[in-house]
Amino acid sequence: MSITTFAVAGATGRLGRHVVDVLAERGHRVVPMSRATGVDIITGEGLAEALTGVEAIIDVASWHASDQEAATEFFRTSARNLQEVGQKAGVAQIAVASIIGVDKATAGFVAAKKVHEELLLSGPLPVRILRAAQFHEFVGQLLDWQQGGDVAYVPALPTQLVACRTVAEELVDLALAPDAPAPGTPVPEIAGPRRETMAEAARLVGARRGIKVVGVDGSGMPDAEIAANGGFLPGPHAKLAGPTFQEWLDAQP
Repeated sequence: MSITTFAVAGATGRLGRHVVDVLAERGHRVVPMSRATGVDIITGEGLAEALTGVEAIIDVASWHASDQEAATEFFRTSARNLQEVGQKAGVAQIAVASIIGVDKATAGFVAAKKVHEELLLSGPLPVRILRAAQFHEFVGQLLDWQQGGDVAYVPALPTQLVACRTVAEELVDLALAPDAPAPGTPVPEIAGPRRETMAEAARLVGARRGIKVVGVDGSGMPDAEIAANGGFLPGPHAKLAGPTFQEWLDAQP
């Protein structure tokens, strides 16, 4: 099936903006869905109207905090609404961005994303999932959360950071692929080309901001032991794509 009309849930978010840009650059019609565009996937306001004539949904909407219970409720409601309203509107499929290692998660935001995957997959519309590594753009946010000092403490946990634009391109490719991944094949993954620690990446940002970054062991974080053992690193089947974090950072204004 040739898809030409997409609705993007979370269109004004960190990843959503890139998904909208990639679709538009490739000549597709895009219906951006966010509260800023008058569409609320939680209350359902404007959703049926937005999905009229839409062939596929790309779901990159996300909860803004790490609290597991609140995030789970957000994803539970959004999955139900997109599936139910999407089916009534005649949508053919949903493609969704998720997180590498989500199947191992036991707590926190990543565990909420695990529930999100399960609920979307249980709905009537077929779902294609792309699991991504942590975004380059997240590193600066880690420092933003520690406002008010010239020292920041960042977990020295292994990661393989990837650019939002790279994830958006891969997610659009997945949504447009003529055939869904065969049953039993690993869930597609996208990650950056270089393994590093979050603290190492944060030091590069900190150097720009005049902030000293101290690496810590991450104890107290949800599933820190799983992360320390590489549980959220890409598998052997993952696609690895640049830019590296340093290359991406050098290109930022």
